[in-house]
Amino acid sequence: MACGSGGCSSGGCSTGGCNKLNTYDWLGNIDLPDHIKPFDIVEVRFKGTRKEYYRNIYNHDITNKDFVVVEMENGFDIGQVTLKGELVRLQLKKAGFTDRTEHPKIIRRANDVDMIKYNECKELEVPTMFNARTIALELGLKMKLSDVEYQADRRKATFYYTAEERVDFRELIKRLAEQFKVRIEMKQIGYREEAGRLGAIGSCGRELCCSTWLTDFKVVQTNAARYQNLSINQLKLSGQCGRLKCCLNFELDAYQEALKEFPAEDKLVLHFEEKAPYKAVKTDILKRMMWFAPQGEIGGEWVSFPVSKVKEYEELNKNGTKPPFPIYEKKDDKKKIIELDFKNDMGKDSITRLDERKKKPVHKNNQNKNNNPNRPNNNPNKEKASHPNTNVAANPNPNPNPNPNRPKPHHNRPKPKPNNSNNNPNKENKGQ
Repeated sequence: MACGSGGCSSGGCSTGGCNKLNTYDWLGNIDLPDHIKPFDIVEVRFKGTRKEYYRNIYNHDITNKDFVVVEMENGFDIGQVTLKGELVRLQLKKAGFTDRTEHPKIIRRANDVDMIKYNECKELEVPTMFNARTIALELGLKMKLSDVEYQADRRKATFYYTAEERVDFRELIKRLAEQFKVRIEMKQIGYREEAGRLGAIGSCGRELCCSTWLTDFKVVQTNAARYQNLSINQLKLSGQCGRLKCCLNFELDAYQEALKEFPAEDKLVLHFEEKAPYKAVKTDILKRMMWFAPQGEIGGEWVSFPVSKVKEYEELNKNGTKPPFPIYEKKDDKKKIIELDFKNDMGKDSITRLDERKKKPVHKNNQNKNNNPNRPNNNPNKEKASHPNTNVAANPNPNPNPNPNRPKPHHNRPKPKPNNSNNNPNKENKGQ
């Protein structure tokens, strides 16, 4: 069940879809008759996908999503109510319990003090896991600690790990108990259970099935991908757990049922008149089509037939008859350009049009101006010079320089200062 558009934080999640392994209580809004006593066993969820069942012998007024304090073997723990009522009876039957099975009891609803202890334990789980991983590496143990769960009274800590082989973690338990001062419990889980506890997003873009609704993990084989005509690519067929995806089994029965209509593809060869034999190379189960290629030819053109036609041709070949090869009109694979009625003004201008500066070279502009006959001429002398009947010679330079080798005058050069020692006669007379 997926949550609504409002989300869990805004109260829009009416089905509880954001909880792990949720069960929709479709009997929650129905009142029981007066002569029927409510079922007193309640389903409580803890961290991850762990769920257990407790008896409400004190008839506490609890509803779904309430936190309750439950009885444990050595102390108490705090969990969240996920289901109550008659649907719990069905959940017990699914889990292998009966109504007469003894279950621990619910002590009370969690108050503010209990929730403070609960949050403190949650804050200790991440640093505890990192420290435990460091100790396991120092001891050289071939195991992976994936999660840690503290009991609400901080008397016990459960470490979840995965390992390929059997691990002797007795020394690890001693060091963890000395460091954290709690009772240590080691629990080995599978890779699929690890992915369900931690949670992730699958390649389909949705939350993992094992963390939302899938409880029983069936064996997934590579033949499930072959039946569905999927490429055997381990990177695409593997899930977050590193194993084959559980969803390969979801539609396997439908594909196996549909394959019964198809003839065996391995040795299927069709013979036609004046044609080379055609061998089956591909099957499309959903379209009920089979593709054939010329046998013994490289790069031959493939042809497709419906399953009914394939069975008909196969039956004729068994009787010694070669049917005529069907003629198909080649379809034009070129896509037709569809002209839209509306105008798309968004893609006309360039995105970087404001960043590019249009630079106009000066010589090109002057050349264009001189070559433009329609441009008005504001220079009367030039107009007279260009007229053929005038005697005035065309002089492009109005101020010619008669001596081209003569240096140009420097009007802005400062004048040299006069030498007082040579030009001052009074100074010479005084010296005499």
